[in-house]
Amino acid sequence: MIRNVIFDWSGTLVDDLPAVLEASNHVFRCAGVPELSLARFRAEFCLPFQRFYDRYVPHVPPGRLEHWFHEAFRRVQDRVTPLPHAREFLQFCRVHGWRTLVLSSVHRDHYAAQAAATGFGAFIDHPYVEVRDKTAKIHELLRTHALDPAETLFIGDMAHDIETARHGGVWSCAVLTGYNGPDQLRACAPDLLVEHLGELRALLGRVCGEVAALARGAAGPPPPVATVGALVANAAGEVLLVRTHKWSDRWGIPGGKIQGGETAEAALRRELREETGLEVTDIRLVLVQDCIQPPEFYRPAHFLLLNYTCRCVGEPRVRLNDEARDFRWLPPERALELDLNQPTRTLLEAVRARLPAPG
Repeated sequence: MIRNVIFDWSGTLVDDLPAVLEASNHVFRCAGVPELSLARFRAEFCLPFQRFYDRYVPHVPPGRLEHWFHEAFRRVQDRVTPLPHAREFLQFCRVHGWRTLVLSSVHRDHYAAQAAATGFGAFIDHPYVEVRDKTAKIHELLRTHALDPAETLFIGDMAHDIETARHGGVWSCAVLTGYNGPDQLRACAPDLLVEHLGELRALLGRVCGEVAALARGAAGPPPPVATVGALVANAAGEVLLVRTHKWSDRWGIPGGKIQGGETAEAALRRELREETGLEVTDIRLVLVQDCIQPPEFYRPAHFLLLNYTCRCVGEPRVRLNDEARDFRWLPPERALELDLNQPTRTLLEAVRARLPAPG
């Protein structure tokens, strides 16, 4: 039974990635080296962060790097926002009477500002910040607060967090809301891997906080889940592709689960409206795919995929929710050149095969 929860801060409770990227690129500009794109930064950023800077600016003293970083971060700190589901999870911890701690490398001034702005500070019993190497701190934290490792869960978004949990002998949960992607996190073999804290809250609520049952897969193989998804076309004949963390940052189509009492078409309209802001017409079923343990998906799963085509109504103004990170409108043949998840590639190829031959 979980009684204590240790949180990482950045990428776990708050989204500071845009601000950290801007401050890091300020450091690189000051040091006279090329800036990093978001994709490259996420792929290469690591903790302890000095290891990351040693790779790019080994000629700059650590004190100067910190000065450059923090002067830039203070200017953009208003971009830091609460992550979806974080507040509800913190409230969930309070309702269950679980002790809450933060173990993070975030600067104490930045933590204080963000904790006050989000209101999250009221939910944290003991914050440990400015921790450069969490593996060197975890045992002290456990001793100081008499935390039983078997009753303690560490939640973080980076490989260093999972390594720290293992070092301390506590349960580990990786979330896909921050810096490391699913491939990096799966390689660390966390006890749990979830898309966000909302999913973790649902899982823990179902097993009354018994992480051991979740970690050993006591419930057996996941049952099939019926989902809907569509290849949405605009008036120019382009199709909409979205990119999500949960499909290992590969491109796919918008869609989601069918809810109880909901028809497949109603579910499709709802999911497209929620994920893209689009209304659609001319909905046509193309194929049904068995999708068992897809390797690109962030966790073991079994889906029954109902795949459709449709056209968007009106102007194709896409408004993504928090599930997707990017979108593109492309001609179908160009879409096939993207790094697609396999079910989407299968759908695109099926749609292309149905097109009349040229001439």
